[in-house]
Amino acid sequence: MDIEELARRVQAIEDTEAIKKLHQHYMDLMDDLKYDEVLDLFTDDAEVDVRGSGVNKGRAALEKLYHAIRDMKNGRDNGHMAIHPDITVEGDTATGTWLVYMLYEDPEGAWVQGRNEVEYRKENNCWKISRLKFTRTLASRPDMYP
Repeated sequence: MDIEELARRVQAIEDTEAIKKLHQHYMDLMDDLKYDEVLDLFTDDAEVDVRGSGVNKGRAALEKLYHAIRDMKNGRDNGHMAIHPDITVEGDTATGTWLVYMLYEDPEGAWVQGRNEVEYRKENNCWKISRLKFTRTLASRPDMYP
């Protein structure tokens, strides 16, 4: 292995770790109900499909979507966990999948399991989310699935 190959491999590891931190920051901001800050984690042309919303593309559409989610939560703080990342970096783009659990304030301890399918893009040496799709795969109650 030559020095250039080693440098590429180290860069891929550093990029993978940066993407993990980006996605965890996204989850933390969702937990903290900081939806305006969530928007800063996306590229200007990002596409998001969550909560059966269909594809929302661009900053204005994402702002409308995340404000609707904020309003629906009505100040309620739920927990999000993103685990088992599978990330592939190819230069300034990457793809990833995450197993996601959402915990809800509920006397019975309601939860939803799903999958985030994500595309990332490095802009100005900073990783951002360029596409995010969340699909529910399981839930503690039938009315919460899909």
